[in-house]
This record gives sequence, structure tokens and C-alpha cells, in this order.
Amino acid sequence: DEAARILAQAAADRLEEVFPWDDAPTADFVRRLRSLSGWMPELELPRFDDEGLSALLPTVAFGCRSFDELRKAPWLAHLQAILTPPQRQTVEREAPERIEVPSGSRIKLHYEPGKSPVLAVRIQEIFGLLETPRVACGRVPVLLHLLGPNMRAQQVTDDLASFWRTTYHQIRKDLRRRYPKHAWPEDPYQATAQRRPKQK
Repeated sequence: DEAARILAQAAADRLEEVFPWDDAPTADFVRRLRSLSGWMPELELPRFDDEGLSALLPTVAFGCRSFDELRKAPWLAHLQAILTPPQRQTVEREAPERIEVPSGSRIKLHYEPGKSPVLAVRIQEIFGLLETPRVACGRVPVLLHLLGPNMRAQQVTDDLASFWRTTYHQIRKDLRRRYPKHAWPEDPYQATAQRRPKQK
């Protein structure tokens, strides 16, 4: 207990050195919570800001003897344990880790507090999707990075309906010529979403 107390006290001023930001599941969970807390403060979720993370240090540090061990401790389990089951359900519903698109793929959302979540998805995978997906009870539109077959963004938008009406037809001509094996229908609303290009 004394070792954990001393280690936690020393780590409180050096949180960036002991919190595992390089561990994607843990870092993503914190970013989702921070984002959702900002969008829906009425939920009164733990924000997991620096103060909140520091408050966890005495618990996380139990059994650790160094900053390196503290960084490798099961932070995610400790963070998730703070939430009640209804809170965890709310987080999964209103700030989901992934979104299913018309192709059937479940694609990861990228969260950054203070910004809309980003969904990078190939254009062929969202044929038939009419409106921009939203999170946080519909309050926040997802920022779509619409990718060509080369996995480079052809358009960045939070207004998918406008993209289909205007920009899609502009880029379709070029992409159809460069990637003839991929579907480039005139009517993306009625087209079937595809994970892979159709073989001729």
C-alpha cells in the first residue's frame, strides 16, 4: 500500500508518462468518454480528464513498483469499472466504437474531444446510405472521409446527401476511368453497397 501511494504521488505530476496513450483500446475509450461527456453533459458521465485519471492512480498503482509497470497496468479495466452497467450501455449506443455501413462492414470511428468523430470509408461501401450517420442522440454528425479504391479521401463531408447530389457525379467520371473494376453507378441511392469490386 505504501509503495502504491508513493508511486501514485510521483506519477500524478507526470501523467503523460504513465498513462498508456499508445494502447489503442484504452486511449480510444478515454477519447470516446471525453467526447460524449462534452456532447451530452446531462448524462453526468465521468470525463476522464487529467484530474480524473490522476484520481485513479492509487488504485492502478497497486502492485506496481515503477512508471513502466504502471504504464502496463490494466488501465482499461479500471476505467470501465467506474461506469455503471447503464452508463456502459449508453456509451456503446451514443458513442459507438464502430458503425455498420450498408456493405455490412463495421468500421471504426475515430474520436477527438471537441471535434466530430471521423469515419473513413470507401465510397462503394456506403451506396444506399442516404443521410450522414449521427452519434450522441443524433446531435453530432459523423465527419465522413470518403475514400477511393486507393484508400485516399476523395471528399470530406458531414453532409452525405449533398455529396450524392453534387460532388459524387463530378468525381465519378474520373474514378470510373481510373478504376473500371469498381462500381460507379449513376444512382448511388439505389445501388448495392460492395466490400470488393465486381469482377468482369
